[in-house]
Amino acid sequence: MFNLMHRLAGGQLLAVIAVIALAIGGLFAFRSLPVDAFPDPSPSLVQVFTETEGLSPEEVERYVTYPIETAMSGLPKVEEIRSTSNFGLSVVNIYFEDGTDVYFARQVVGERLGEAADAIPQGFGTPIMGPISTGLGIIMYYRLVDETGERSLVELREIADWMIKYPLQSVEGVTEVLSLGGFEKQYQVRLDPDQLTSYHLGVADVIDALEAANRTAGAQFIEVGAEQYTVRGVGLARTLDDLRDTPVRTIDGRTIRVRDLGEVEIGGGVRQGLATANGEGEAVAGLVLKLYGSNTSDVIENAKSRFEEINASLPDGVKAIPYYDQGTLVQKAVATVTTALWQGALLVAIIVFAFLGGWRPSLVVVLSVPFSVGFAFIAMNALGIGANLMTLGGVVIAIGMMVDGAIVIAENVDRGFRERSEGEDARTTVARASTEVIAPLIAAVAVVIIVFLPLFSLQGTEGKTFRPLAASAALAMTGSLIYAALIAPAMALGLMRPSGKTETAEKGRLTRFMKPLAAFFVRRRMAAICLAGLLLLAGGLAATRLGSEFTPALEEGDVLLRVTMAPSISLTEAKSISTRIESRLLRSFPEIDSIVSRIGRGEVGAHADPVNSIEAFVALKPREDWRDGMSPDDLRAAISDSLGSFPGIRANVGQPIAMSVDELLTGTKAQLAVKIFGPDTIVLLESSQELQSILQDVPGASDVQADQITGAPQLVVSLNRTALGRYGLSIEEALDALQSGVGGAEAGAVFEGVRQFPVVVRFAEEDRNTPAAIGRIILESESGARIPLESVADIREIVGPRQITRANGERFITVQLNVRGRDIGSYVSEAQEDVGAELDLPAGYRVEWGGQFELQQEANQRFAVVIPITLAIVFLILLLTFGRMKSAILILLNIPLALTGGTMALWVSGLPVSVPATVGFIALFGIALGNGMVLVSFMDDFARAGRNLDELAIEAAGLRARPVLMTALTTALGLAPLLFATGVGAEVQRPLATVVMGGLVSSTVLTLLVLPALHRWFSPKPDAHHSMLETTHAHPLRG
Repeated sequence: MFNLMHRLAGGQLLAVIAVIALAIGGLFAFRSLPVDAFPDPSPSLVQVFTETEGLSPEEVERYVTYPIETAMSGLPKVEEIRSTSNFGLSVVNIYFEDGTDVYFARQVVGERLGEAADAIPQGFGTPIMGPISTGLGIIMYYRLVDETGERSLVELREIADWMIKYPLQSVEGVTEVLSLGGFEKQYQVRLDPDQLTSYHLGVADVIDALEAANRTAGAQFIEVGAEQYTVRGVGLARTLDDLRDTPVRTIDGRTIRVRDLGEVEIGGGVRQGLATANGEGEAVAGLVLKLYGSNTSDVIENAKSRFEEINASLPDGVKAIPYYDQGTLVQKAVATVTTALWQGALLVAIIVFAFLGGWRPSLVVVLSVPFSVGFAFIAMNALGIGANLMTLGGVVIAIGMMVDGAIVIAENVDRGFRERSEGEDARTTVARASTEVIAPLIAAVAVVIIVFLPLFSLQGTEGKTFRPLAASAALAMTGSLIYAALIAPAMALGLMRPSGKTETAEKGRLTRFMKPLAAFFVRRRMAAICLAGLLLLAGGLAATRLGSEFTPALEEGDVLLRVTMAPSISLTEAKSISTRIESRLLRSFPEIDSIVSRIGRGEVGAHADPVNSIEAFVALKPREDWRDGMSPDDLRAAISDSLGSFPGIRANVGQPIAMSVDELLTGTKAQLAVKIFGPDTIVLLESSQELQSILQDVPGASDVQADQITGAPQLVVSLNRTALGRYGLSIEEALDALQSGVGGAEAGAVFEGVRQFPVVVRFAEEDRNTPAAIGRIILESESGARIPLESVADIREIVGPRQITRANGERFITVQLNVRGRDIGSYVSEAQEDVGAELDLPAGYRVEWGGQFELQQEANQRFAVVIPITLAIVFLILLLTFGRMKSAILILLNIPLALTGGTMALWVSGLPVSVPATVGFIALFGIALGNGMVLVSFMDDFARAGRNLDELAIEAAGLRARPVLMTALTTALGLAPLLFATGVGAEVQRPLATVVMGGLVSSTVLTLLVLPALHRWFSPKPDAHHSMLETTHAHPLRG
């Protein structure tokens, strides 16, 4: 080992080149990394949408949803199938095992879609797969602004569909652009039933005539002379007059045209949703979905530049304005961690300089930061790991640890120079000093890296979130290990100089301070045990007082509002309520910049909400424009309170990304979801009302609301078979007349260039908008008899389901809520007791607790396996390294005391135990063990040399005081910027930093005071077998 160190110390030029190359390479690698706000925790999911015109939820469930669920069950790697049956829409979510390739999942679903389509009755819709995107896929919302105020909602929607949608969809990385609000343009034929009757015509006759008069045909070609002419027959309708003049029938030599039977106008299609903005009424908006796996920042940048081109080509006075994009969040999140990175590096440099005294040894240590960070970024680039809150957070966590190895080398070389014998050259001194510590140093850094490895076994949301953090931290530490072992000795020889002072002349102040303190505990071992016991007791007490949650909420800087209204509400009334809510919020909260609301659903592909649901995106002003003392949490609570008094609505206040991820993972846009499963809708409804009142009474519950699965009024036209048979009419004829007269039927399309718009035939509004008008629809039999619909049908009003939700084939109802003012874990345990005591469910019904609580439980189960495995691996390394069970056990004693510091720090700062805090505890294992390893290796080697056990323990504590305190302080201060950061994402990293810093305090006390005291009972005998780490310590023992 000495010869290797001697050789390495000579390669100063190579070392300098390596440091410069990795620092510059790392900078370039960082700039080319894909940048995101945080890792996408969305599950592997394929959505299947089926639009069915006008079917009620129970019919959608029976005819559409059930056949699709049946076809999809039994697919490879499927974990769960959830479905929602709404008015006219079925959405089936097929969840695959974690880590399943999305394209594989789509392929197997696609293979079964044909089978599902065959099982759906004809005319009830065709199932299609949703966009190739994820829960974080909606990267941008935009809306159209008409400054002239002259354009109708139909015209604005046409601009959105044809002038914005397609140019945006061609941007690389965009998978889908969906329009929302306004009216889809249609050529509408509004028939007068009286005129039809007078001419003995039906709606079907008009449809046939329009289709026959709106065609084009190719007739091959003819040769004229030496040229070939293509022959084509063009009979396409191009204008409203073309449609009006379409002949339907000739009666007594007179041609009856469409214009004789009703009006032909351009109008808006039937819709199940709309958009409103800023309390000013309706708007036309849209959203952009990014392709699965694409780089968010690049896609947003490209989409924004495309918007500039699009706006230049739009009609005068019309502009498309993005009102939300994830880019802002991405920049803020990355800024939070990059700021913490340079601040941490600066603090580490200051500490190193303060401890080592001179700029030369300090430079040797500090250069390990650019080297290790550069190595991490280059490796991340090679492995395809993007830059986000978690991966950069991993590098920040490592920033204080990555100097540890270099500190140990520099400190020992510094001491070596002071103690070296006469005539020894500098290279030999550096090689000898490096050799003394290199083996325990490599083992210590290796333990830190290995401790992060079990985090790679995490699955689900916590796996997707924290695996990247573990990867980047492990890569940064690997870089620091390479620097300490291969580069630091050469740097030390090139930069460090003998100080001229000997240790005898001036003992280090730290050594002078530490030795009497260590001596006190070494000579009074019971005092050391009592100190350790007190720390453990305090930590244990703190642990019992800690709450628990899954992960702290990421502060996104915007608010998403989910409002549920009466299930029977009409779209027109919903629009009025939405506009009033927007006006109230803009008046009451000066922090709000703009509000755009979506009611119901837009184009199929992103949302499937019913008409009684509003989702309002609330954009906030910069924090400096807020009222004094108003925090984001306070603002959300105030909005929630303000809307609590608004009549006829239930509001749920959250954040855009958090809510969409919650919805995908747990099926609800809230933190906690309690589901009741069972077969009967009425029993489910009654039980959910009971459950809702129980949950509301538990302190901490906020925004409690049950799914509205019933309350939607329906007009049911039940046909009388006997009466129909009497008049020679079939059920099909009666239903066709109802469907086309009231619902409308397409009769071809009108082309305007490449744009095509449907021709829709139906009765004029006044002839179809009341039950009485529907009853007057005339059916004509083959014998010429004309019978009103009410003569052959029973028309009655009933209350039916609003929507039907199922999971794995079972119906369920959800009561969802957010928890404010306390942690989720304690709320759930209290609520579960109350529900168990007060909710009495019939046989065949059960309650399941989901949402973030479910994710937290899963994470805890995985940690219960991961942490013991981590400790076992660490113990094995210690055993291999030291070759002695006793030394390994002595070092492992560091862990409980490090844990007590971590738990006490959480308790003092008022933070609950969460996944980031647990990751902090795992990182703490490695950090705490590292210091103990170097100290115990010194004491073991002194003991083998036959020195007095008490004296050697005091001597070792004095010798290692400076490097142990330096490594602890650099690690702690490297994390300090994360602890005090206030930017986006700081709240996710704070528990981790708190745990590590608290644990460092208690483990450093243990390392320097308790370990030396206990070493006598664990020390090897003189001349015992050698450990892998033993080396000659060339400094005499001085009392």
